[in-house]
Amino acid sequence: FKEDFGNRNGSIGLVFSGDQLMVEVVEEQIRLPEIRKMDLENPLYLGCYRGVNYFSGQLKVGDGMDSVSGDTRFERLWRLYRRLPDDLFLIAGYAMHLEKWYRDNRFCGRCGEEMKDSDSERARICEQCDHIVYPRLSPAVIVAVTRGERILLGRSSRFPKEMYSVLAGYVDPGEDLESTVSREIMEEANIRVKNIRYFGSQFWPFSDSLMIGFTAEYDGGEIMVDPEELEDARWFTKEEIPWVPDSLSISRQLIDWFVDSQG
Repeated sequence: FKEDFGNRNGSIGLVFSGDQLMVEVVEEQIRLPEIRKMDLENPLYLGCYRGVNYFSGQLKVGDGMDSVSGDTRFERLWRLYRRLPDDLFLIAGYAMHLEKWYRDNRFCGRCGEEMKDSDSERARICEQCDHIVYPRLSPAVIVAVTRGERILLGRSSRFPKEMYSVLAGYVDPGEDLESTVSREIMEEANIRVKNIRYFGSQFWPFSDSLMIGFTAEYDGGEIMVDPEELEDARWFTKEEIPWVPDSLSISRQLIDWFVDSQG
């Protein structure tokens, strides 16, 4: 994302309203608007990619929209998946993460003074008490648990109707990742696991998370869901796989791995 850092030809503005991103629709194509740096209130420089500078921020009142052409609208970022090129979607996710962090750290949580940007790294610094805040990133595990020719999938009340996915949860202080895997699967579904293996990872901007994927094998227990975590959990063969998340997510990658492993 920092390639061509010295080349500063033009700029793109990533302007958010909550989790909604401002986009242009030109001839039925979604694109990010070209907004000059001076049109943004307190612009946050994201970096330079392929010769173009990227900034996030808020539009100045009564300014900025004159530099935007076409049909301009705000859309939820997750709805732009596959409608924006993958590289721009990832940049937009990065921008949304930093915008939330920046808004949440305008003032020092220790002494209440206004925070300033660091000159040397991505951080906010309190000049009064020397408190430093870095962008928040919450580690979470996500696990494909298999039992022979079946995979464990659960359904949360937060999911769209009839959607299932692999189980996931945040890492607690003092835990290693493997311990989190064992604890989360036991807490959510009453299942013991073994042979825990690393699968891959993915930044997930919608919850400021780093999703760390694992596979694991069934080692005992009968499914008993925690109703505060899940509405349902079941074992599925590859032929029985229900509606699952889109390929955007590492959860789908884990499910696809299971299906492929079954031949």
